[in-house]
Amino acid sequence: MPKLKQLADKIKVCKKCRLSKKRINAVPGEGDSKAKLMFIGEAPGAKEDETGKPFIGMAGVFLDSLLKKYKIKRKNIFITSIVKCRPPDNRDPKQDEIKACKYFLNKQIKLIKPKIIVLLGDVVLRALLNEKKVSQFHGDIFIKNKIKYIPTFHPAAGMRFPRIRKLMEDDFKIIKKNG
Repeated sequence: MPKLKQLADKIKVCKKCRLSKKRINAVPGEGDSKAKLMFIGEAPGAKEDETGKPFIGMAGVFLDSLLKKYKIKRKNIFITSIVKCRPPDNRDPKQDEIKACKYFLNKQIKLIKPKIIVLLGDVVLRALLNEKKVSQFHGDIFIKNKIKYIPTFHPAAGMRFPRIRKLMEDDFKIIKKNG
């Protein structure tokens, strides 16, 4: 845990990209430092930027409802984003921003050693597995460095679209079964 806390402290003062200039708070992530299950989103939103906590806005509430439905305790997982600062106007993170933050994410993965990493959305799928569309790969299991990667849709899409919500529920069954 001390190493993860030290890393979080570095993330909070990072100035490696333009996103640091307008942030209120960097959002390193939170959860169990020995989590077997890690969730990675694309970027903090407004609520996350205000508080420094991951997935606490509307998408986070929806994610929490899925976790509860499948009896996954949030305190037992680690949750973070591919970039640690909010992009303006909730735009997708740009490649150079992802590249600047990827060191931190890779270090978090190395320290936590999760068994499964759930990739929330296209941006994360592209950044970590070089695949383009979650709609093509959701619920599939990729193995990289002895870790299972399971892509699913971003919770914001699941909130808005009943069809995607159903697909996410199917993916969470796979996540639960493999966890």
